[in-house]
Amino acid sequence: MKKIISAALIGLSVTVSAQVSLAAKANLLFPTSDPTWKNISNSASDAYNSNGKNNAGFNVGLSAKINLPTAFFIMPELYYTTFKNEFTDPVTNTTIEAKSNRVDLPVLVGLNVLGDNLGVFVGPVASYNLSSENQFNDFKENAESNFTLGYQFGAQVKLNKLLVNARYEGAFTEDQREFINNNVAGESYTVRYDNRPSLFIIGLGYEF
Repeated sequence: MKKIISAALIGLSVTVSAQVSLAAKANLLFPTSDPTWKNISNSASDAYNSNGKNNAGFNVGLSAKINLPTAFFIMPELYYTTFKNEFTDPVTNTTIEAKSNRVDLPVLVGLNVLGDNLGVFVGPVASYNLSSENQFNDFKENAESNFTLGYQFGAQVKLNKLLVNARYEGAFTEDQREFINNNVAGESYTVRYDNRPSLFIIGLGYEF
């Protein structure tokens, strides 16, 4: 019991001594890898691979930075994220958009390099798709899972109340989408696509 009480008191003292700051942030997203569409389960024509078109996106949200008694910090964030990729199907000549409207929850662990003015961080990011069923002529979109998982690492600079951050986001899991057309030569025609590209993210924030 004494050990439990001692551990609880230590945890409470760490929480009390930690410095917490809140900020609003907005970022631009730049996909860094070509989106590749794969026609895998298709009985109407031969399988093919083709690259699509990247489009820049953005996200907006809130960030909390919890400075621990050491030089380390924890930075949980919550964002609304949106971007899209485009591809013109060579068989039906239909332009399809793989849209991504999602909620992102990064939980980052960082180190203050120059006090509170410069920090580096790394951690996982969980994403939940808000929309995954779109219609493009005879194509209907279907997402296999609403949850995906990625990772981020980067740096943040603080200039008074202004925050400047840059980070890279990669993927642990795929955001597998299927675009199905049942009207190609009377047979099912499916294009599969991973809509979780690697991202370069840069943006600004304001600390309250």
